[in-house]
Parts: sequence; C-alpha cells; structure tokens
Amino acid sequence: MNKYLFPIYAIIIGVIIAFLTKKQKSIYTKLLLSFSGAFLLALTLFDLLPEVYEHLEAKKTGLFIMCGILLQIILEFLSKGAEHGHVHIHKKDNAFPWLLFISLCIHSFLEGFPIHQHNDMVYGVLVHKIPIAALLTSFLLQSKYTKVQAISFMLVFAVMTPLGTLVSNTTSIGTTLLMSINALVIGIFLHISTTILFETGDGHKFNLSKLIAISIGVLIAYFI
Repeated sequence: MNKYLFPIYAIIIGVIIAFLTKKQKSIYTKLLLSFSGAFLLALTLFDLLPEVYEHLEAKKTGLFIMCGILLQIILEFLSKGAEHGHVHIHKKDNAFPWLLFISLCIHSFLEGFPIHQHNDMVYGVLVHKIPIAALLTSFLLQSKYTKVQAISFMLVFAVMTPLGTLVSNTTSIGTTLLMSINALVIGIFLHISTTILFETGDGHKFNLSKLIAISIGVLIAYFI
C-alpha cells in the first residue's frame, strides 16, 4: 500500500513546507532539492538501471534512455523546468497554466511505473516530489488562481504517480514493454537529477552545505 501512498504523502509534506516557509523558496528548500536530486540519481543508478539492463538488450536500453532524456526536455519546454524546481510566476496572468499542468501530470504518471512492491524507487520518488510540491504550492499561493484551481491542480498532481504505479502493477503489460517504459523513465530521472545537481548552486558553484546534502543523499540511497 505504501507504494501508492508515499507519493501522496510527499505532496502533503511539500504543501506543509510551503506554508511553513511563508511562500518563499528558502535555503532549506534548496538543500532539500539538492538532497532529492542526489538521492534520485543514486537510486536510479543502483537499483533501476541494473534491473532494466537485465531484461533488455543493451543498445535498446540506451536508446530508450536517450528517448527519456529527450522527452523530459520537451516536457520542460512546456513546464519551464518545474520538474526540477523552476516555477516562474507571472503575477498579471490569471489564466490556468495548462501547459505546466499537463507536463507535470505526464511526468508524474511515468515516474510511477518503476515502483514495485519490493523495490526502493518509491523512496526516490517520495524525496523527489517533496521539494517540487513545496515550490508548486508556493507558486500557486503567490499566483492569482482561485483556490479551487489551486487545490484541483495539487490533487490531480498528487494522484498521477500512484495511477502510473497502479497501471504498471495491475495491467497485463509484458516484461519487455514494462522495462522499455522503465528505461524511458531512467532517462527522465537522469536528466532531472543531474540538472538539479548542476543548478542548485549560486553561479553554478557548490557550497559546503549543498555538498553535504548531496553526499548524504548518495549514501542513504546506497545503504537502503
């Protein structure tokens, strides 16, 4: 059951963080983003990548990973980078951000596919979604969207990852197709996590606190 609930818990925690930090992108949110990027990247390399290479031919795996990277670039063109913490506010614009919404829903749905009953990717997704949910909530709080629009946005965003997990675990998707989708998701994770790691520092420089957060993320991923 946790594989379905953890991504929803992440959204709830992110919303709470947004309210506690008073709508600002605090240093703690940045550190959490750094930690989440390292943790997600490490879990992808330690757990998900070896599993996919066990079931797919190597060159085909590489092709799907590259397709995932390209897909994420397209999604970021629509969302302007919200998947890794870039949420831009246009205070004069009160039109619902459909491109951002659709991009995040596609991303969230796909990231639910690698989550199975006995693997650790659910923890990577959990940690990844917390700072993103906090930043999205801050964005919605500062925007001119109605409360109904803001709540609907976060509710749909919250259920997309469990929906992806439900589809991958309960439908008769063959192993080859499932692993192909997982390889696609690896490309998405690789792009997001490396972008987070290279963009979290001011002027693209890592300070000590961010380096510690990244190191802790990698170590925890290795030992769980």
